[in-house]
Amino acid sequence: MKYVLDSSVAFKWVVTETLSDKAQLVRDENRHTVHELLSPDIFPIEIAHALTRAERQGRITASQSAVLLADVLSTCPKLFPSLPLLRRAVEISSRLRVGVYDCLYIALAEQEGGELLTADTRLGNLKTTFTFITELSSLP
Repeated sequence: MKYVLDSSVAFKWVVTETLSDKAQLVRDENRHTVHELLSPDIFPIEIAHALTRAERQGRITASQSAVLLADVLSTCPKLFPSLPLLRRAVEISSRLRVGVYDCLYIALAEQEGGELLTADTRLGNLKTTFTFITELSSLP
């Protein structure tokens, strides 16, 4: 399966929370070449942001952040430049009033003909408009 991987799923690889088991299964299957994972090149930045936010919330320590980032990046999806996706992302963002960052993932899934896998409820709610959006919770 070709998945455009939202950073919300990869965050669950290293910070245990609801659905981490399903996220880990996707990662394990990727390691065994069951899935092809793709993301826009903002992916590492979004992961770093989520980890530093988890630090500020006291969910992880400051010393864990760099280690966890390296862990995620060790199985980083294939990254695609955001700039060519930006025009379409802005169109989607303006029409649906959703953040441009999220729309970059949607634009990449459209471009590459893959499913967008997300653990973000707001993004998952767009599956009526974009039928290729798959919520992590829906995986077996």
